[in-house]
Amino acid sequence: MSNRHSLTPFDNIESSHEYVSLLAKAVEDALAEVEADITLSAESDARRRTEALQLVHFHLNKLSGHMTSSRRILNDLRTLRRLLLEERLMETALRRGA
Repeated sequence: MSNRHSLTPFDNIESSHEYVSLLAKAVEDALAEVEADITLSAESDARRRTEALQLVHFHLNKLSGHMTSSRRILNDLRTLRRLLLEERLMETALRRGA
């Protein structure tokens, strides 16, 4: 783990987690907008538009689930990395003390 600055959102686990969290928020915002559009479209009796919006809603829901899974996986990876680093630091300290 170097101290250099991230050049992309995927240079380290923390920035990747942050990026996926922001993307998940954008998906949730889009879902809310589509839900409002579906309501308006249904009221105006625009059947084809309503069906298209329902398909968009379906895919956004699926994407939202993927974002949730990705955040959990990245969180697990952060936890595991911390545990491994702590273990490595403890081994080094024990070797120096011996």
